[in-house]
Amino acid sequence: MPKRDSFSYLKELAISESGFIFDPQTGNSYVTNELGREIIIRLRNGSTEKEIFKYILENYDVSEEILRRDYEVFLLRLRQYGLI
Repeated sequence: MPKRDSFSYLKELAISESGFIFDPQTGNSYVTNELGREIIIRLRNGSTEKEIFKYILENYDVSEEILRRDYEVFLLRLRQYGLI
């Protein structure tokens, strides 16, 4: 899987309202929940990982500890899949 140097690659992904994600370069597809979709769209629109973390913490009912763990795992998955 090719390594991505920036979040600009996310702009090439097709993302449906239901969270279905299609990568036209590889033909791979993925599914995410509503928050995962929002994270990807925010990354694609230029928000930093830190800004997104703060936004989620302020707008969702989640503890900082749980968010930190889950957010890091989600970003790790995006990296493993070569999306960021």
